[in-house]
Amino acid sequence: MHTIGKAGAFGAALAASFAAAYGVGTAVGPVPAGPPPAAHAAHDSPGPGSGDGSGSTQSDAAVPSGPQSSEGGYTLDLRTPHLTAGRGADLRFAIRDASGRPVTAFERDHGKELHLIVASRDLLTYRHLHPVRAADGTWSAPVTLPAAGGYRVFADFTPAAEGAEGLTLGADLVAAGPYAPPPAPRPNTTAVVDGYTVALAGELRPGTSGELRLDVTRDGRPVTDLEPYLGAYGHLVALRSGDLAYLHVHPAGAPGDGRTRPGPTVSFTATAPSAGTYRLFLDFKHDGTVRTAAFTVRAGEAAPPGTDLPEAPSAPSAPAHDDTAHPHQAVWRK
Repeated sequence: MHTIGKAGAFGAALAASFAAAYGVGTAVGPVPAGPPPAAHAAHDSPGPGSGDGSGSTQSDAAVPSGPQSSEGGYTLDLRTPHLTAGRGADLRFAIRDASGRPVTAFERDHGKELHLIVASRDLLTYRHLHPVRAADGTWSAPVTLPAAGGYRVFADFTPAAEGAEGLTLGADLVAAGPYAPPPAPRPNTTAVVDGYTVALAGELRPGTSGELRLDVTRDGRPVTDLEPYLGAYGHLVALRSGDLAYLHVHPAGAPGDGRTRPGPTVSFTATAPSAGTYRLFLDFKHDGTVRTAAFTVRAGEAAPPGTDLPEAPSAPSAPAHDDTAHPHQAVWRK
């Protein structure tokens, strides 16, 4: 992983709007195009999140990206852009180089050659997948999308080519079926998932680093034996409303470093690139199962009174993945 303001996080995306509407029908039509991606800014100096808990200020010019399907001579070729809601299927895709050939050599990051995120445009469904690559460069991952509507698929990878940098590429995905727009997620600082309560403290601030602390309890008791998941006690993803910008954050410290406790608190240092509304997803592992707690926060904006309401139930957790150790840093994909 690279540091904030440098390419190298794993990628995903947010809905174009918390209240995106598709209408009710027997099938979902084309997904409306999001706003054009922002121009890439120069890479900044390293930021917080390297494990020492120190903070630094990120330049306002560091504009995240992620909406594009092609960048740096590489293209995400999504071969299954349409699925049926509630029906399991293999999500298939390839990464193609500038000549159109499938890429078959990748650098390993967090124990994987490629990470995949699927997020619904209503922000209620979130999947962190680890697909398998065939010899011909075709990737596949089984997935079941619970509801009809628009989704965004994001692949994070680093080609094993000289001078290649980490990339996050995205593509639209539609799940067909009857669709009724759900309520938009409201701001919240407490999430409940599978009997666990996760409380969020701290502030996500635009243009400057801040600490986010998440405390995990179960049946009112602090969870002090969190298990490493991909080499950390927690992973935090922030999705920005409006432009599909995505932030992946790792906590300060690492399991086995002699000073990082396995709960109940997992702390992160992160910087929002702008004011706005963000959806946060915390992945944590306990009793052999990875669970996801979701929050909605505003960066640089005052929250209306009385909006700290119970969160909608989190989506079912994905199966546990490889726990290979990795450095703990935060990046806005650029």
